[in-house]
Amino acid sequence: MAKSVRRRQLLAAGTALAASGALPFAALAQSGTVKFILPNATGSGVDAITRAAAPALGKALGASVVVDNQPGAGGIVGLQALARSAPDGSTLSMVSNNVVIFPSVMKSLPFDMPGDFTPIAVVGATPMVMVVNPQKVAASNAREFFALLKAKPNTYNFGSGGNGTILHLASELVLDAAGVKARHIPYKGVGPMVTDLLSGQIDFATAAMPSVQAHIKSGALRPIAMLTPQRAPVAPEIPTFAEQGLANFAVEAWFAVIGPKGMSAASVKKAHDAVVAAFDDAAVKDAMAKQGNPIHVGTPEQAQAAFRSELAKYAALVKKVGLEPQ
Repeated sequence: MAKSVRRRQLLAAGTALAASGALPFAALAQSGTVKFILPNATGSGVDAITRAAAPALGKALGASVVVDNQPGAGGIVGLQALARSAPDGSTLSMVSNNVVIFPSVMKSLPFDMPGDFTPIAVVGATPMVMVVNPQKVAASNAREFFALLKAKPNTYNFGSGGNGTILHLASELVLDAAGVKARHIPYKGVGPMVTDLLSGQIDFATAAMPSVQAHIKSGALRPIAMLTPQRAPVAPEIPTFAEQGLANFAVEAWFAVIGPKGMSAASVKKAHDAVVAAFDDAAVKDAMAKQGNPIHVGTPEQAQAAFRSELAKYAALVKKVGLEPQ
């Protein structure tokens, strides 16, 4: 009899908590795990950011955080997996602004952006830098670099993490602004791209600073310019393209947390509060400072508006440089 009463009390307590919104993550009650699907390969800027924040995210969520890299098709595979996930908060994603470029560079997508997702927070930005293999490109600054490309149009090649990614578009915008041409080599992620850049299989690339920072410091890669509006505090010695003749030139790479379509208000709040807490954690702040990522966590409402305005912005930029949908 005592056991039966105790069981009824526990069930009643659980029902009350669920009704109050204190347990919005249904799956957490089952597994105690939140999975972050990353539509990026290991070695990317988003990967470095997510893994640095994972322990603090787990603490804030009261769950174990598992990072699941699914980089296929430039990120489409991972995003499709997220779109198909249950909207209970047990599956989230950290994404770059690749997600708002894809609709302009892909003929068809297996999901609607942002309609099949729930933007939770634009978290911050990560500085991008154009780097060259110093054994392949005898240039130390933008003037010398553009002179080489003008002298030999479409001779030099550049890599990216995939067709239509922010790294691809950023390089195309640099080339367009300078009036020079080079051949694009898409990769299935940033990691393979950086590996081939280091070995000399490709000549140059635009990359998020966290993914090439160590190689710049070692001298294995040479920075040509930052794509930021002003010099980045993490690398104040590297001038911007704007300083080197491309007036007012800047391309930003932001990152955000999203979930599948249909998340409840309670689940969105839980996830958003966890992101705020995690990126306010001292260890995460230190990691973001070392990577050079300025953090400004916005609200879910701001994220919704940002996704829609950025879709229009990048559609115009894709049209400007003449990228054909693949």
